[in-house]
Amino acid sequence: MTDLRADQADVIVVGAGLSGLVAATEIADAGKRVIVLDQEGEQSLGGQAFWSFGGLFLVDSPEQRRLGIKDSFDLAMQDWLGTAGFDRDEDFWPRQWAEAYVAFATAEKRDWLRAMGHRIFPVVGWAERGGYDAMGHGNSVPRFHVTWGTGPGIVEPFERRAREAAKSGRLIFRFRHRVDALSITNGAVDGVSGAILEATNVERGKSSSRTIVGEFALKAQAVIVASGGIGGNHDLVRANWPKRLGEPPKFMISGVPEHVDGRMIGITEQTGARLINRDRMWHYVEGIQNWNPIWPRHGIRILPGPSSMWFDATGTRLPAPLFPGSDTLGQLKYIMSTGYDYSWFVLTQAIIKKEFALSGSEQNPDLTGKSWRMTLRRATNKGAPAPVEAFKSHGVDFIVRDRIEDLVAAMNKLAGNDLLKLAHVRMQIEARDREIANPYVKDAQVMNIHNARRYIGDRLIRTASPHRILDPAQGPLIAVKLNILTRKTLGGFETDLDSRVFGAEGSVIPGLYAVGEAAGFGGGGVHGYRSLEGTFLGGCLFSGRNAGRAAAKAVG
Repeated sequence: MTDLRADQADVIVVGAGLSGLVAATEIADAGKRVIVLDQEGEQSLGGQAFWSFGGLFLVDSPEQRRLGIKDSFDLAMQDWLGTAGFDRDEDFWPRQWAEAYVAFATAEKRDWLRAMGHRIFPVVGWAERGGYDAMGHGNSVPRFHVTWGTGPGIVEPFERRAREAAKSGRLIFRFRHRVDALSITNGAVDGVSGAILEATNVERGKSSSRTIVGEFALKAQAVIVASGGIGGNHDLVRANWPKRLGEPPKFMISGVPEHVDGRMIGITEQTGARLINRDRMWHYVEGIQNWNPIWPRHGIRILPGPSSMWFDATGTRLPAPLFPGSDTLGQLKYIMSTGYDYSWFVLTQAIIKKEFALSGSEQNPDLTGKSWRMTLRRATNKGAPAPVEAFKSHGVDFIVRDRIEDLVAAMNKLAGNDLLKLAHVRMQIEARDREIANPYVKDAQVMNIHNARRYIGDRLIRTASPHRILDPAQGPLIAVKLNILTRKTLGGFETDLDSRVFGAEGSVIPGLYAVGEAAGFGGGGVHGYRSLEGTFLGGCLFSGRNAGRAAAKAVG
């Protein structure tokens, strides 16, 4: 057994989220000594991945092939490049990461995870469908593979490996250790120092105490920064908000806990690390305020099917192809161009029953709990899944009415204005409803619905049968006020394919690595301007694995 003293290691990992756990377990498996630090308590092990839906981007998988989906590395790479839109000198390494990651997702990723006990729900989802030309944004085919067990299911193999390494003495956790500085000797990063925070037993995700009870300093041959992004710090989100998306929202809700504050990114940048693409970010437009919040401003994202009608704050339908599930940042840009920071879904009970899912492990007890019986009820229940019905009953953003007149009046009341005009909203809904009678139409969203139902996965569990919104038999009518939901940082520290961090002068900083969201999920921005979805957890896996293996070799 390796004797790992509390103040000595070959490698220090800052952050006990998914990317940090992956890096640490790779180091420990190589027989090296590693200390994992995190400012939160042990109950937060796994970080943001724990709260996720567990979606993974895979290419040409057995799950796809069983469903008749024809995918390939070339098609996925075409989609990735059309989505990323790499156009900067700083995109050299992000593009290298993109090609390497798509190859990983095509070949080794699934088998590597499966060997650790990871399993996948058999129906593949179709996220970010685009709607432009073949070389534009979006997934040409379904690629969103949901982890059986959702976020906890993706964390579990690496937590298990980490705890086994801790028992053997190769890995030690130091929770409630907040890093305040990196130490540098002769140009190389060789340790960290910071504050020990008082112990906490607050529930995972809730804000914890920042009371300092001590100090620490640790030395190592290498430091891996795995500290996450900035989504919980709205001031920092607004400071980095890209002008191409308009003015930053006045009101936002948070898809991540408060401690996802970007603090370690600033500390690492002060050492000379090169931060690139800081204006690239990924925030959702289908956010709803959590009626039972865990963290401050806690929001949940609706994972919508294609049928809900989408209106801006003034009651004008969003233009094609900005349909539900098509182009997140395209929708964000349009919504912010209206001068308002919210929009509306209008739908029916038949649509919410079949098409609404909520992002987050806690919102999907059937998948998270690995219960086939509960999961099958999604297709057989008279109502929507229980968490969705709970939001419909208790959520402040949900309105349920039988008549369109009453629905629009209630929408105006909730928004606190009279922007929505009944005649205008009704005219657009009736025009769309007239298209439903035929299988061939000119309404692009209705075309999109027919296209979705050609895919067996959507037809079975994700897309309602086409029907008139104003058909009383499909009711009641439902309106959902949609808010901007902060989530992911797409820019980050520039790294090579070993996750080694570049300095401001363009050379690698010895001893310093960055992974996960802190590295823009690889290279400083592997996604470019947009994501294909299912790529964030995978970026944590791939960058963490690369860093762990490279650091283990580098420390000798």
